[in-house]
Amino acid sequence: MPADAAWLEGAPALRIGEETGSAGEPGLADVRWFAGELEVWRHRAGLDCGDPAGLPEPYRLEITGDAEGAARWWQERGCEYEAALALAGTGDPAALRRALDMLHGLGARPAAAVVARRLRALGEQGVRRGPRPATAANPAGLTSREAEVLGLLAARLSNAQIAERLGLSGRTVDNHVSAILRKLGVRTRREVGAQAERLGPQAGASVPQTHAR
Repeated sequence: MPADAAWLEGAPALRIGEETGSAGEPGLADVRWFAGELEVWRHRAGLDCGDPAGLPEPYRLEITGDAEGAARWWQERGCEYEAALALAGTGDPAALRRALDMLHGLGARPAAAVVARRLRALGEQGVRRGPRPATAANPAGLTSREAEVLGLLAARLSNAQIAERLGLSGRTVDNHVSAILRKLGVRTRREVGAQAERLGPQAGASVPQTHAR
């Protein structure tokens, strides 16, 4: 969403406010989630939010100051990126370091750079700049989870099938697939197989075993 892009670019709160506007009163389930996403970005930008009481739980928790609870909610559902963003909105160095590790593990470099800047602004030393060794060793810069997803993409599984196979949420799989397409420099799923074959087994294109739930 535009607010996400503005945050990654380090845009001022005013621009994020313009991107989100007022979410209004949440109603139906889909509207409530959309409203929650808008309101949480306003909160992260330090802007006034509406009454969070009717918003979905993870957004309500984060807006009311329980970023740890929000992150836990997301993680329990396999949404690692959303959990990291919840932690990234705090001023707690320990929480920010956890968010940074999670984002590096996901290969989410722009978001990791935002968190790293916040840590340095707080005077923190030894802020990690790059991905974990396993990610750096992958020829395509894929994380271990992305390598698993790549194998299933190469086997022509749908996102829903990948989510079922790996025990992840659909949204998390969507994030992984988007990251894989970006890192491989392709635009469509059809091109993934050819790129995976070119990169070879080191890129993680083998199909993983079914994960226990």
